[in-house]
Amino acid sequence: MLENIQSVIFDLDGTLVDSMWLWHDIDVEFLEKRGLTLPETYQHDIEGMSFTETAIYTKDLFRLKETVEELKTIWNGMALQKYSYEVKFKPGAEEFLHDCRKRGITLGIATSNSKELVGAVTRGLNFQNDIHEIVTACEVAHGKPAPDVYLEAARRLSAEPEHCLVFEDVPMGIKAAKNAGMKVCAVEDAFSAHQEEEKRRLADYYISSYMQVLDNTYEIL
Repeated sequence: MLENIQSVIFDLDGTLVDSMWLWHDIDVEFLEKRGLTLPETYQHDIEGMSFTETAIYTKDLFRLKETVEELKTIWNGMALQKYSYEVKFKPGAEEFLHDCRKRGITLGIATSNSKELVGAVTRGLNFQNDIHEIVTACEVAHGKPAPDVYLEAARRLSAEPEHCLVFEDVPMGIKAAKNAGMKVCAVEDAFSAHQEEEKRRLADYYISSYMQVLDNTYEIL
């Protein structure tokens, strides 16, 4: 999997760290305070959107009085403590990061999440020095499945797309990386278990733990 790979780029939530579980609770709490109910399709509908795009979509959907920037600030505040102290690595992720560094592979994060929460979790899990570049979808023109965030990460890492390997946990993210011309390894996550068939169809590889990359037991699709 790592042959001829110069850079590895990770999605963050559900891919590098186990954090998708907290957003359902945050969404429910946020809406309940405003007398609103979380639609069953909400998480699916916002899949791949940048933090800003999600705020715009949510504001329009529920006709909220808050500005887009106010919504982003509220969400960051609700999630900051959890990202700082409760979110953990996906299985084998920490070991894989260290292995990549030993191999001289540069590392990036390309995420739909906010810069503030990426910073909180990298500091909380003490891997901020392992990551060479962090790009959020708010910094590019279009969120996933557009390739923008992955192409920007590759540019900052001085790597050609064909020499980049991406790890992703949801179909929109896998499509974004494939649209950027990169190889993709799908990562198992409980939140996207119902999408496993589609993830396998879109990706090049599949893992349930990063240890499978280290011991060469990953699935080739």
